[in-house]
Amino acid sequence: MKAAIITGGARGIGKAIAHKLASQNIAIALWDIINEGEATADEISSTHNVTANFYKVDISQYDAVAEIIQKVLDDFERIDIMVNNAGIARDGLLLRMKPEEWQSVISINLTGCFNCTKAILKTMITQRWGRIINISSVIGIIGNFGQSNYAASKAWIIGFTKSIAKEVAKRNITVNAIAPGFIETDMTAAIPEEVKSSYQKQIPIQRMGTPEDIANAVAFLASEDASYITGQVIKVDGGLVM
Repeated sequence: MKAAIITGGARGIGKAIAHKLASQNIAIALWDIINEGEATADEISSTHNVTANFYKVDISQYDAVAEIIQKVLDDFERIDIMVNNAGIARDGLLLRMKPEEWQSVISINLTGCFNCTKAILKTMITQRWGRIINISSVIGIIGNFGQSNYAASKAWIIGFTKSIAKEVAKRNITVNAIAPGFIETDMTAAIPEEVKSSYQKQIPIQRMGTPEDIANAVAFLASEDASYITGQVIKVDGGLVM
């Protein structure tokens, strides 16, 4: 049985990804900083009849990530799929942005992705098989008012994805990014309704996306059907950015 790590898996997009992969008989290592992940892992295990374990970890700390990677290997004996989904937003105009608001976003969204990818590569290279899927954002492509820190972190993920894809392709490891558009999550729930309505009018499909829309794309990239796809950025945004 294959095994997957999903960071930020306790809720939202990460939870949907975990459910989707578990439905395909993939064991799940659910990573998050919030304790809600324990209940999510139990739900996934009982729903799909696969092993789903929760590991509490701060992905901004490399040593902590390396330690948890070893625990996952002890529990599952292999790791086939790494989904770097964890991310935060601390929005505000750059003129008023505090250094800690910049750094917190960079530490989780950017450094966290680096830490997890670096820590898993040796295992995947030894296995000569792996799928690394990084969750970026269309904001990393087009930018957004009041989101310079978030946009910078998500743009970095795109460059990082393409570079690592070139480094590991000969080892049968693919590295791709997904760039969600406006998705119905806890993060977007905080956006005022009039702003969300304005965004929705710009989407050709005329609706917000769902976490399941992202999970479906992840499942495809994690499969053998996507074995000839690497270094790509797939926008899942209802046609917002063409």
